[in-house]
Amino acid sequence: MLAFSLFKCVTIPHIMNIKKFRLALIILIIFFLGSYIGYKIGTYKVSLDWQNFHINAINKTPPTSTSNIDFSPMWDVLNKIEENYYDKSALDPQKLVNGAISGMVQSLGDPYTVYLPPVQNSSFKQTLAGQFSGIGAELGMKNNDIVVIAPLDGSPAEKSGIKAGDVINKVDNQPTTGWTLDQAVNKIRGPKGTQVLIGVIHKGETKEVDLSITRDIITVKSVEGWVKKIPDITGVKINGYSQDQIAYVRLSQFGDSTNQDWLSLINKLNQQIAGNPNFKGVVLDLRNNPGGYLTDAQFVASEFIKDGVIVREDSGNGEEQTLSVSRHGLLTDVPVVVLINRGTASAAEITAGALRDRRGAELIGENSFGKGIVQEADDLKELGTGAGLHITIAKWLTPNGTWVGNGKNGVGLKPDISVALDPKDPTHDTQLERAIEELLK
Repeated sequence: MLAFSLFKCVTIPHIMNIKKFRLALIILIIFFLGSYIGYKIGTYKVSLDWQNFHINAINKTPPTSTSNIDFSPMWDVLNKIEENYYDKSALDPQKLVNGAISGMVQSLGDPYTVYLPPVQNSSFKQTLAGQFSGIGAELGMKNNDIVVIAPLDGSPAEKSGIKAGDVINKVDNQPTTGWTLDQAVNKIRGPKGTQVLIGVIHKGETKEVDLSITRDIITVKSVEGWVKKIPDITGVKINGYSQDQIAYVRLSQFGDSTNQDWLSLINKLNQQIAGNPNFKGVVLDLRNNPGGYLTDAQFVASEFIKDGVIVREDSGNGEEQTLSVSRHGLLTDVPVVVLINRGTASAAEITAGALRDRRGAELIGENSFGKGIVQEADDLKELGTGAGLHITIAKWLTPNGTWVGNGKNGVGLKPDISVALDPKDPTHDTQLERAIEELLK
């Protein structure tokens, strides 16, 4: 009895523990079995997906080249990505091509030699056509910084207080360190009415300022001007000379319509200039002109220069080419002075340098930007995507052989007469005032 009773007291709890153990074991087996089956199904599906996914390189024919380049590492990397990369949705063949081309171009270390995917290439063309949606600031690279070459007249950028020489430090709170010029432009531009937050370090300062700017449609009128009597000119303070007149021509960029707009304006002004005994000369205002087409600079400079060289090109192979006067100008015999500042760049510097070297025109204002290199812009039609490629093909020099630099360490054109704007009175254009005074001498 005692033994039996003891047996019952021991075995009943023991049997209950065995049942609990068996239940837990069954649950555990079911869990691992389900996980294993799910894993096998998932990996089998991935395997099938990889079998169905393949990047088909339709053309591996090497181009004609004098360089011996082994492309096998690139094909090897492409194959490894295709075989092993886990996120197949990211394997967009066109993105891979764009990334490869961009990396190849960026390896040159030249911020002006760039590959432009379709969207960026379209934006660039819109800029030269004179209309785009953004804040209206021409950007450049200097010392690896994104800098403002020039805010466009009346643009949201200008109204917000952005000036030539400012550094764009952040865009929508993202640091621009390491960005290319195209990345900055792509981030800053956007639909009309949307806002972008720009972190700016104004020239000569160290503290960053946040500016919230509303994007707008930017329409650039590249040429404007007038003939006025001295007392009627806004922004200058010159006493006397009540009957004397000067012509003022403002050239804001060298774009698609510049030549046509230039001819239209100059023909109109020339009717007021010709035979006018009170006319004293022309002020050509190239301040904040970021440049554009080289041939447009040749066209504009030819208005003031009778013959000979406008600009020299050094392609780096020991050969030098020259662009000379291309037409008969109407202003070759009139006195001319040129206004420049740190926003005067590229084709604008070519024009200013030519007028100083060939006409003895005085440059008045501040040092120019210093972009002394020339790019060739190509649409990559063979890709069929609308992409473009800008390649630096030469550096340019003024007729007398002056090189202004390449934008990284460019010294720019030094003015003959240095004049700063009046920081206390922005309505007083001290640079234009000094230019007029030189014409009146």
